[in-house]
Amino acid sequence: MTSGRDQMPNFDRLSITSRRMLEIKENILAEWEKRTRAAFKDANELRHPVFINTIPSYYDNLVEALSPEYPRDTAISSSTLASEHGGERARLTNYSPEALVLEYQIFRATLIDIVSESGIPLSVEELRIINTSIDDSIREAVTSFSLVVSALREQFVAALTHDMRGPLGSASMAAELISLTTDSLKTKQLADRIRDNIERVDRMAQGLLDTMVFDRGERLRLKLSHFDAREVAVEVIQDSTHTHGARCDIIGESVHGWWDRDALKRALENLIGNALKYSVQRSRITIKLDESHGRLVMSVHNDGNPIPVEEQESIFQIFRRANDTKQGKQKGWGIGLPYVRAVAESHGGSVGIDSATERGTTFLIDIPIDARPFQEAPAFGQTA
Repeated sequence: MTSGRDQMPNFDRLSITSRRMLEIKENILAEWEKRTRAAFKDANELRHPVFINTIPSYYDNLVEALSPEYPRDTAISSSTLASEHGGERARLTNYSPEALVLEYQIFRATLIDIVSESGIPLSVEELRIINTSIDDSIREAVTSFSLVVSALREQFVAALTHDMRGPLGSASMAAELISLTTDSLKTKQLADRIRDNIERVDRMAQGLLDTMVFDRGERLRLKLSHFDAREVAVEVIQDSTHTHGARCDIIGESVHGWWDRDALKRALENLIGNALKYSVQRSRITIKLDESHGRLVMSVHNDGNPIPVEEQESIFQIFRRANDTKQGKQKGWGIGLPYVRAVAESHGGSVGIDSATERGTTFLIDIPIDARPFQEAPAFGQTA
């Protein structure tokens, strides 16, 4: 039974109610975590250290505020704990503002329930302090959450603009060279370079637009047709060979089904591009296709540093900075993996990760062979 979050040696000034509430602190935190994880998916996917966040310190502050002799009016008096909670939720989770509010509402209900079950009487004034603290915390946490999200979006747009300047600059240089040459073969090669770079920019822009649509909870507009997924994989590998050399192997026979050919191809391009970028130099990339239980499982494997467990969800979130696990530093603002998730879920399936030092990293697109019956299924994007 301790409270020393603010480093003030005033434990003796806590009221009897505050001391009794400290005794049941861990019960309240455990029950709040249980209820919140059961309430919505995004909370259930968080590891405990990320989930618990600043709440233990917040609880201590709330207990202190219930003591008339203690110099604290509410749980967030002269404290940034609620703001930090909101900021962490924005940076480290897939939460929406609504989910953040629900967390605090569940905390309030859990606290009142367990305090009542423990036979701890609360006065009208104590209830007022609890409600005021939580209401003020909701306001500050949501404000901080919104500010962080806004900053992330601004940084994302700036980084994407920078990324687009590369292919645009290459296309511009090729156009200038065309004006200086009379060699028809050289002109054709330069024109091909211009076309390829413009297509790169177009894919980046289209991928961003599609992913943002999915992020709002809207399903991607798929154009379903019947084709062989292996043929698509072969096309992507051939295109990759022109840029990166022959580093990709394909395993598996033909798998025919109803999917959006362009969307599936772009998703596979993103996975193979990532595999090439983060693999051990000159190592092989393996693409495997399986048909099982009426589903297509298309996997892309590379050898390289594993993706830490705590980052495996965030790399699929738009406006999140992806880490370069080989260099140990932040690398860029990829929209490729959020788009892959959008494609998989819009087909009625999912995308998963298996990553470890001993096994390397494998991304798996797991979707029904026939996606037509699933076009009316809900798409949640990043909502709670």
